[in-house]
Amino acid sequence: MLLLPVFTSFLQGAFIKGSVVDMVSLQPIKDVTITIESTKQIVHTNEIGAFVFSGKVPLGEQILVLSKVGYVTKRYPIIVNENETVSIFDMTLERVVPEIEELFTISLSDDELDSDASESDNISGLLASSLDVFQRTVAFEFSPSFFKMRGLESNNSTVLINGIKMNKFYTGSPQWSNWGGLNDVMRSRELSTGLLPSSYNFGGILGSVNITMRPSQVKSGARLTYSSSNRSYTNRLMATYSSGLQKSGWAYMVSVSRRWGDEGYQDGTSYNANSFFASVESVINENHSLGITGIFTPNRRGKSSPNTQEVYNLKGTKYNEYWGWQQGEKRNSRIKEVAEPVIMLNHHWHLNNKTILNTNIAYQFGNIGSSRLDYNGNDLVNGLPEGGGVNPSPAYYQKLPSYFERNFSEDLEFAYGAQKQFLKYGQINWGHLYEANILNASKGGNAIYALYEDRVDDKLLTLNTILNWELSDHTICNAAFNYRNLKSENFAEVLDLFGASSYLDIDGFATNIDDAQNDLLNPNRVVKEGDRFKYNFNFLAREMEVFVQTQFRYTKIDFYMGARINNTQHQRDGVYKNGGFPDYSFGKGKTLSFTGLGVKGGLTYKPISKHIIDVNAGYITRPPTLQNTYSNARENHSIVPNISEEKIATVDASYILRLPFVKAKFTGYYTKITNANAISFFFADGIGGDNAVFVQEILQGIETNHLGGELGIEAQVTQTIKLKGVASVGQFTYANNPNLFLTTEANDASKEAGFTEGFKDFGKAYLKNYKLAAGPQSAYSFGLEYRDPEYWWFGVAANMFTNTYVDVSPLTRSSNFTTDFDGNPFNDYDEELAAELLKQERFDDYLVVNLVGGKSWKVGSKYIGFFASINNVLDKVYKTGGFEQGRNANFRQLRDDKALETPVFDSKYWYGRGITYFMNLYVRF
Repeated sequence: MLLLPVFTSFLQGAFIKGSVVDMVSLQPIKDVTITIESTKQIVHTNEIGAFVFSGKVPLGEQILVLSKVGYVTKRYPIIVNENETVSIFDMTLERVVPEIEELFTISLSDDELDSDASESDNISGLLASSLDVFQRTVAFEFSPSFFKMRGLESNNSTVLINGIKMNKFYTGSPQWSNWGGLNDVMRSRELSTGLLPSSYNFGGILGSVNITMRPSQVKSGARLTYSSSNRSYTNRLMATYSSGLQKSGWAYMVSVSRRWGDEGYQDGTSYNANSFFASVESVINENHSLGITGIFTPNRRGKSSPNTQEVYNLKGTKYNEYWGWQQGEKRNSRIKEVAEPVIMLNHHWHLNNKTILNTNIAYQFGNIGSSRLDYNGNDLVNGLPEGGGVNPSPAYYQKLPSYFERNFSEDLEFAYGAQKQFLKYGQINWGHLYEANILNASKGGNAIYALYEDRVDDKLLTLNTILNWELSDHTICNAAFNYRNLKSENFAEVLDLFGASSYLDIDGFATNIDDAQNDLLNPNRVVKEGDRFKYNFNFLAREMEVFVQTQFRYTKIDFYMGARINNTQHQRDGVYKNGGFPDYSFGKGKTLSFTGLGVKGGLTYKPISKHIIDVNAGYITRPPTLQNTYSNARENHSIVPNISEEKIATVDASYILRLPFVKAKFTGYYTKITNANAISFFFADGIGGDNAVFVQEILQGIETNHLGGELGIEAQVTQTIKLKGVASVGQFTYANNPNLFLTTEANDASKEAGFTEGFKDFGKAYLKNYKLAAGPQSAYSFGLEYRDPEYWWFGVAANMFTNTYVDVSPLTRSSNFTTDFDGNPFNDYDEELAAELLKQERFDDYLVVNLVGGKSWKVGSKYIGFFASINNVLDKVYKTGGFEQGRNANFRQLRDDKALETPVFDSKYWYGRGITYFMNLYVRF
């Protein structure tokens, strides 16, 4: 009789259904833990933020407890009646520390990620969406040190905006500067790390993020922001307004910003960027909404150079060889300019309360340009090219002291003179370029020097449709179809002829006049500023992809399975008929077709809510990028030998601990990549003996191993103090000896070096067990955060980086290293000395300390916030990366150079920044 009331209160007919959304963005929040307080019953929200309790639901007055890492825990009272369903939708959760999130978003995406060159290649923007302590630390503490999560490139992650894939065809990576400066409209993000399922696409092995920009999902309000920094830019202004969803069913959102600076942390690195965003959405009825979005973020910035240690020793770690004074202002010769607007049309169709179909169309166009100096201008004399100038680079090896020490070792006065000259000047002499060109033009000649731009003008059409279907209370199905079509124009354009009016468009290094023609259809063409020259071709690419995925969620166990198949086609269409390759440079080349497959699955076991075990595995084949398909697309149709799909196998396992005051996650992982390609361009000495040739180096069939562990732990030791600890320990190595090929122009010089029709097979490059140049292979962080009840806070983090290696040269680890011009081994070859010469350089370990803090006020209905961060407080000097130069391609060349106190062709390095700051003031109303 005593137990009877207990049994009768658990009847089969009562249900509790609801959903949870973010208080600010009103976006659904998945993986929220919902607990009935009087019981141990727990469920989690699904992809659309919904949940359901069924079965033995307790009757009467109950409390629902909503909790998720990074949000304030909430308790909702409800009343459950017999045989009735309690519906409590759109419950809201508020983020714990919005000021900290804003700091991370602004300082990271505007600064680190606007530098999208390979030296800054990372996935920090992807991880910035996460509230996981490990991923957050990687994004905000580790990224300035070129840290690459799991030793992988950013083309292993996928970025979507409104469900549309934004990764580039050419590199496979996202172009972050295409939406830089739009932080206020990018706050709604869904992140899936690693292989974890995404509602929108299959993703990469590092995960995916979808940035939602829907005005109807953002509450009304405005925001003004001013920022100051000494990193990439010095000033920023930003304004954003959102109307919220009006009674008429319309909503709109606009955002504009400007970032600028005459110079960032590195010398001569100017920055000029504007950002514009506008979006209008009509919620037609409960089932349909239609929106149009436009994004345009033109940006222009000066690059900085990697340098040898000799140069850094003379000029300091801020030195940048790319600039020089012109009329009292610093002018950078290497400017990267990106202007690629995108227009999106998005339709959301709620077929019913369990099924959503999202269809999108996007068109992106515009250009990317990277400028550089040319010093090979020629005139035709008796039908042959003559002329050319000296390399204008102030750090050119023949201008440095080491060159004179090597060639005039008995008289160091020459080296001393070169040192004085470099210390006194050491920058580009723009006046000299004008003087040389004007003088030659006065004699009826053409420009000797020119500034030109390598241009890429893309036109990309994307169509996709995404289905999210809740099959049952425990099963969710995701599916998508994607189509992308690209036409990419690639050419060089004359920007400045420095006082001259013409430039002869031929290759001055060619040995006969026919080979010298960049375009045989227009021989000996003379170009002016604004004309295309040197090379001109189109990339035509198409991709179709189908993705399906099913997720199963139960009280004790969750699991998922996903699959993807895609077809990608690449084709080169030559506009110029190159004189060096007349038979296979003009018109359309062969259409290459690749089929990519992907399968993945995972299981999450939850014996109790405090302990979780998570396992994921996947196998993926993917097509090579355009960048790694053609050996030298600027001149011909040639493709990488034996090219086929890249293969990736990966597995990871995690243990997750969730206690009231301690949260921790430990992950072990292993990834193997096979059949990858890499292409590089450089000038090599010592090819087939003592020959010097400009080559394209093709490394084919690369295998790499990525093995390691990750730990993230945070402890709320008091109500105001939180401690965090993060460790990433990895070993990233070459797993085989890939094939090495070199290509170059088919001329007398290449024939003498042993090339046949501009091609030479060097067999294996002996790279097995060499470390990958993936930034620090191990990194550690310990931090403290204090948050005062009066709304001010600060944090400090100490970050240790170890096991950073230089990028080795494959050519010096091939047969070319040991053989003389006659194909026989060098008679003075010393194996012990060779092993020492080929030993991979490891950089010194280093410690970086960062500080952050802020304060917020509420004044009436307005919110005012201020925060600041100081990075590298101790002003630590450290190398973050570097690469061996391929100039010393054989044993004798490398031996003689390394024997010098200061090698002429030493490795080139990047250094990290010293003390930098970022300050931000915003008003929200």
